Amino acid sequence: MHFSRNLHTMSSSCIHIPFSSTQMFSKLINDYVEGKGTAIDFVQYAPNVEGYQAAIEGRKLHPIDRGLLVEVLTAQYANMDPKAAVQQHIELLKSDETFVVTTAHQPNLFSGPLYFFYKIIHAIQLAASLKKQFPQYNFVPVYYMGSEDADLDEVGAFNLDATRYQWSTKQTGAIGRMVVDDALLKLIQQLEGYWSVLPQGKTALAILKEAYQKGKSINEATLSFVHAFFGPKGLLVLQPDDAKLKAAFIPVMEKELLTQFSHDAIQPAIAALSKAYHVQTEGRTLNLFYLKDQTRARIEKQGDQYIVVDTDIRFSQSEILTELHQYPERFSPNVILRGVYQETILPGVVFVGGGGELAYWMELKNVFQQVGVHYPLLQLRNSFLLINQKQATQWSSMQFGDQDFFKPMLDLEVAYVKKHASEALHLSDQMESLTNLYTVIKNEVVKVDPTLGAHAENLAHQAKAKIAELEKKMVRAERRKQAVAIQRIHRIKKELFPQDNLQERVENFSKWVGQYDQSWIETIMEHSTGLESKFRIITMP
Repeated sequence: MHFSRNLHTMSSSCIHIPFSSTQMFSKLINDYVEGKGTAIDFVQYAPNVEGYQAAIEGRKLHPIDRGLLVEVLTAQYANMDPKAAVQQHIELLKSDETFVVTTAHQPNLFSGPLYFFYKIIHAIQLAASLKKQFPQYNFVPVYYMGSEDADLDEVGAFNLDATRYQWSTKQTGAIGRMVVDDALLKLIQQLEGYWSVLPQGKTALAILKEAYQKGKSINEATLSFVHAFFGPKGLLVLQPDDAKLKAAFIPVMEKELLTQFSHDAIQPAIAALSKAYHVQTEGRTLNLFYLKDQTRARIEKQGDQYIVVDTDIRFSQSEILTELHQYPERFSPNVILRGVYQETILPGVVFVGGGGELAYWMELKNVFQQVGVHYPLLQLRNSFLLINQKQATQWSSMQFGDQDFFKPMLDLEVAYVKKHASEALHLSDQMESLTNLYTVIKNEVVKVDPTLGAHAENLAHQAKAKIAELEKKMVRAERRKQAVAIQRIHRIKKELFPQDNLQERVENFSKWVGQYDQSWIETIMEHSTGLESKFRIITMP
């Protein structure tokens, strides 16, 4: 299934603002992007052209088994509709002059939040930008599917128009190994009415139906879904839950089982980070899971035994090492080791991730060094706020600027009321006069009795407090007069920040592709530059 129409971008406008202006990103991430503080101390390469050059040279020192990677990708795409760009990129991976731009995400149901698309698009555009900057090399965008996640409440849900839809299945274990069942098909059926009334909704719905067929694994369904949208762009989707790929990771997993090295390796970074920033994750003593059938549970070492938490499964040291070598697919790295696995099987030079992802990657440089795996450059993905022309016109008519979108509601109300009030809503001149008056009073009373000075100051404080309260009442009275405009501000804020969160963290692609078709994706790509990270506000027609 494909979109059959003109793929030119629609008429849109875009402005860029600093991430820090949104007040939605951590101090660590703002400092990293802006080159401030100590954030840069926790990475290997700076996110600039010089850093990319160094990352390429560093990657050359850490070769991978390219033949294995090509073999696995070829097998994973064997039953897919072939795309020339995908086939070309798989072929390019055979060359030592080809590197990977990687982004990662769980196989969220129907893609989950908008940023699922945004990070993939950034990886595609970054690969193109790097090819222009370093034409002697090739760069392939890869979506690394985090299919071993087990958080069904998060991964198996998505939002449409303020309604949350949840896949209710009795399946357990790794999400990617679950299969499309009647409950999931019923969920798609329930949503047909939503998609069918959108201008291009039927086409988007057809892609979902083709991808999510009964009996398919979520791994397979997600590959089909992402391939339909981004296969023509040359995006490769890698399913790392693969026995052959995990066999290449056996040495690291064995080291973790025997020494629990990763927990100790991150402690210096955590100690240093916590002096100035919030620490994202501290991991566990042993950072591996056990996967079998519908079980995905942590492995813990207790004495000389390895136990799989919340199960009856137990191993001695020799038994678990035998299990690892015979069935590497039964072992899964958690957040501390996932990136090491990714860079063990991919020739990556850069990882494109969100603020939370980059924050925990900044704890991991020493983990990579402990096992001789290349630690890539970290690139913060682009973020977007999408507004329509009506919202933009109304916002501008109220004399608000682009950065005002991110201000608290109360601040916007007060700012609007003060700008549009027919009378002054402050008593600053009167407050100054009052201050002067009580200064004179204090000077007079202390002549009579010095102890009365404190009483005079207290009276001045009380008077100022009452004047300040009177100012607030004046603003509230004006707000009532401006009720219609205040309601409009509330409506726009609610539309653009669902659940008081960034739009990209809540809304699903369906609304936008269903309204604008594939040209929406082309528009995001047009405004998603590769080498620099920005927060972008796009005004849609």
